[in-house]
Amino acid sequence: MSVRELVVLGTASQVPTRHRNHNGYLLRWDGEGFLFDPGEGTQRQMLRAGAAAHDIDRICVTHFHGDHSLGLAGVIQRINLDKVPHPVSAHYPRSGQRFFDRLRYATAYRETVALVEAPVDTDGPLVRTSGYTLEARRLSHPVEAYGYRIVEPDGRRMLPDRLAAHGIEGPDVGRLQREGSLNGVALEDVSEVRRGQRFAFVMDTRLCDGVYALAEGCDMLVIESTFLDEDESLAVEFGHLTAGQAARVAREAGVRHLVLTHFSQRYADPDAFEREARAAGFEADLTVARDLQRVPLPKRRA
Repeated sequence: MSVRELVVLGTASQVPTRHRNHNGYLLRWDGEGFLFDPGEGTQRQMLRAGAAAHDIDRICVTHFHGDHSLGLAGVIQRINLDKVPHPVSAHYPRSGQRFFDRLRYATAYRETVALVEAPVDTDGPLVRTSGYTLEARRLSHPVEAYGYRIVEPDGRRMLPDRLAAHGIEGPDVGRLQREGSLNGVALEDVSEVRRGQRFAFVMDTRLCDGVYALAEGCDMLVIESTFLDEDESLAVEFGHLTAGQAARVAREAGVRHLVLTHFSQRYADPDAFEREARAAGFEADLTVARDLQRVPLPKRRA
């Protein structure tokens, strides 16, 4: 059975707290795992969350500030220590290659796994597979940063009543799906469009075109909300979003499930982020992320 869920490993911004680790997010997407922004302590958080190095197929780093990347050294070494049997790809801003190199080879260890470096330097698709396209978009932060988006291609959902009406059953169903028609019956006659799911990951950034492009039509949007609206001037100065801004983006983009994260230590009440997001008019599913939480992707649209 396929599983699509977000495993939250850490939710703090620049400074971790007693209850919030530095960033870290593992997206389980069917048989693949995407590890986003492994901050300091990610390796231990994975252990606490019941996630293993074998679960990682791609590492996606938005930018090279420490709370989003200092965990790379430990994660990469753990991948090699555990002799993960498949290649692991790493995506990160090309301008930060020197930082990636330092973290990859921070200490001595034995390399046993093929780590494929795939740096990002432009907007657009990074990887196309039969199951998804991984895309990147430039964000607005004091250092070069990219957000990521996973787009599943649209498919078709077979309709049993229409199949039965045309007398199509058993192996003929698969043949119809492969060939597009069977005995004068078109695939469109017995099926309907099944919209592919979309997931986006947006970290440190001001409002910009990239934020909106990544969020558009997403089933789940994981987005930073470092500040509350009362501190919007600080958000703009340091290249961040407020909870209200993130919620307005999600509302305008038609997001089905909004996950707010990357919280400043200055705020003691996490409920304030939900109140602000609701006040901004976001009415769909909303999660104020907490460490070690699991958030399933929404069920497919009807």
